[in-house]
Amino acid sequence: MQQIIDLVEQNQYTKARAELLKMNPVDIAHLLEKPPLEKSLILFRILPKDIGADVFSYMSSEQQKYIVGNITDKEIRSILDKLYFDDTIDFLEEMPANFVKKVLKNADENTRQLLNQFLNYPENSAGSLMTIEFVDLKKEMTVREALKHIKETGFDKETFDTCYVINDQRQLEGIVTIRRIILSDEDVLIKDIMETNITYVHTLDDQEDVAAKFIKYDLMTMPVVDNEKRLVGIITVDDILDIIEEEATEDFQIMAGIAPVEDAYLKTDVLTLAKHRIGWLLILMISATFTANIVKRFEDILQSSVLLAAFIPMLMDTGGNAGSQSSTLVIRGIALGEIESHDIFKIIIKELLVGIIVGTVLAGVNFLRLYFIEKVTLTITATVCISLFFTVLMAKVVGGILPLVAKRFNVDPAIMASPLITTIVDAAALTIYFILASNLLHIS
Repeated sequence: MQQIIDLVEQNQYTKARAELLKMNPVDIAHLLEKPPLEKSLILFRILPKDIGADVFSYMSSEQQKYIVGNITDKEIRSILDKLYFDDTIDFLEEMPANFVKKVLKNADENTRQLLNQFLNYPENSAGSLMTIEFVDLKKEMTVREALKHIKETGFDKETFDTCYVINDQRQLEGIVTIRRIILSDEDVLIKDIMETNITYVHTLDDQEDVAAKFIKYDLMTMPVVDNEKRLVGIITVDDILDIIEEEATEDFQIMAGIAPVEDAYLKTDVLTLAKHRIGWLLILMISATFTANIVKRFEDILQSSVLLAAFIPMLMDTGGNAGSQSSTLVIRGIALGEIESHDIFKIIIKELLVGIIVGTVLAGVNFLRLYFIEKVTLTITATVCISLFFTVLMAKVVGGILPLVAKRFNVDPAIMASPLITTIVDAAALTIYFILASNLLHIS
C-alpha cells in the first residue's frame, strides 16, 4: 500500500493503477480501508469505472459515504450504472437521508422509481435483499428461442444460472437451469423441461427465515414474489452469506449479554460499546442480589461450618457452565431449524439423562478429591457432592428449556444464554446447597 501511495504522491498514476489492477476488487476495497480517506479517494478515482464500481460495492459504509460526498454527480451516476441493483440498495440503506437524495437525483427516472420502491420495503425483509437482475422466460419458448433471449439480455444480469418462467401477468410458473437448457434439444419447449415445484419467499418474509430456506434446500438463488405470486426479484447466495454472518454475530453478542452492534469493533467508539454493554450488566448485577439474599438467609449454617463457604464458587461455576452448555446447543438447534417449541419434552428428557451422567461423574470425582485427598469430613463431602449432582441436573434442564420458552413468547432465544442462565442457576444451586447442608449437618 505504501508503495502505491508513494507512486500517487509522485504523480505516477498509471503505475499506481497498474499495481491496483493486479488485485481482486475485494482485496482492493480492503486495501483502501488502510490509508487516510483522502488518499483512498485519490486511489479510487484512478481505477477504471467498471472496476471502481465493483470495489465500491465491497467498501465499508463509512468509506462509501466519504466517496459519494466528494465526487461529482457524473461520477456518482457512473457508479450507479455499473453497480448491481441489490448492491445499490445495500449502499443506500446505510446512507443518511441527504446522501440518498443526492444519489437518487443522479439516477434516471425508471431507476429512481425502482430504488424508491425497494427502499420502502421493511428493513431485514426479503424485499430489501432482492435484485431485479435476473433472466425471465416464457414457457411457450423453444430452447433455441430461450438461448437467444439469454444471450441478448443476460450480459448485465447478476446471474442466469437459473432462469425464471413467468406468464403474461408475471406470475411465477417454473424455473429452469441454464445447464438443462443447454443440454436439451433446440426444438424442445421450456414448459417441458422446467421445474414447477418451486421454493420461493414473499417480499415481506424475514431475512432470517429466507436464510434458513437457503440452507435447508441448498440453494444458490431464490425467487421473491408478491401476494399475487408475481415475480418481483430474486435473492442470491452472496447476500444470504452476509445475512448468516450478521445473524450469527448478533446471536453471539446477545449470548454474551451485549446489545447488538452493527459496526466493526475497531470502528465503534468507546461510548457506544459501553452503552451496549451496560444494560445487561446492570440487570445481572441487580439480579445477583437474589444470590446475596440466599447467603444471608442461611448465614447461621455458614457460621457453624465455615468450610461450607469454600465450596460455593465451585458449585456456582459448575452449575453455570453446565447450563451454558445446554443452552448453547439448544439455541444453535433453534437457529438451524432442528428444534421446535413442541420438542420441549424431548429436550427435558435428553438433558435429564445427560445431567444424570455428567452429575454422577463430577460428584464422584469430587467425593474422591474431598474425602480421600483433602480429608474433609464425610458429612460435608456428602453435602457438597449431592449438591453438585442436583445442581448439574437442574442446570442442564433449565439451560435446555429456557431458550424454547423464549421462542414460544417470540423473544430471541439467544437472550437465554450464559449470563442470564448463570444468574438463575447460581440462585438455585445455593438454595439446594444450603437446604442439604442444614438437613445433613443437623442429622450428623
